[in-house]
Amino acid sequence: MKNGLKNNGLSLFFGGIFLLAVLGQAITGQAVFNEEQLAAGLDEVSLAQYLTSSSFAVDVSENWQSEYLQFLLYIVATIWLVQKGSPESKEPGKEGVESDEEQLVGEHANDKSPAWARARGWRLTIFSNSLAATMGLIFVLSWLVQSLTGHAAYNEEQLRNFQDPVPWLEYVASPDFWNRTLQNWQSEFLAVGSMVVLSIYLRQRGSPESKPVGSAHDDTGSTG
Repeated sequence: MKNGLKNNGLSLFFGGIFLLAVLGQAITGQAVFNEEQLAAGLDEVSLAQYLTSSSFAVDVSENWQSEYLQFLLYIVATIWLVQKGSPESKEPGKEGVESDEEQLVGEHANDKSPAWARARGWRLTIFSNSLAATMGLIFVLSWLVQSLTGHAAYNEEQLRNFQDPVPWLEYVASPDFWNRTLQNWQSEFLAVGSMVVLSIYLRQRGSPESKPVGSAHDDTGSTG
């Protein structure tokens, strides 16, 4: 039990604070929603009603899709692009998908390699791209949920203001949708870019996201 907690501490930590953040968002989001309901002369909603509302779903999904887009782009971009001096980058000259020997696939796999890494053909192709594919799928699904729930929330607002609802395609092309989307994207891109550049010159002792404290600024790909 103790070793299980220790060996999975990072995932348990982030899983725990994720649930706390969702709970906090639900409680504060319900309060804001009910303030708007009262201001419009409508009844308040319970927490359960708010959790199943389009307003809550769109707020959650628009953040999820931007996070998974960030990771998808970073995973794919770091195959081909490098940043000299950053531990988040491969060394210059090592761009690309690397050789089978470097990737421990096929006949170069070892006893601990996953079964599909030892295979050839479609299984190796799928497994070799499974991380980016999964991140991309989650991004597309969460983006779709954002568009559908955002569309529902937008039309509810339209009806409260005695205006006509709009079709889904019209909403997806609207400033409201892209304002919600781009304000999340720009913050994610800024955060990733800052991490890449700041990690060239700054250190965090003991973190695998940082170079060793004594490493030169132009050391690339090394971690502490």
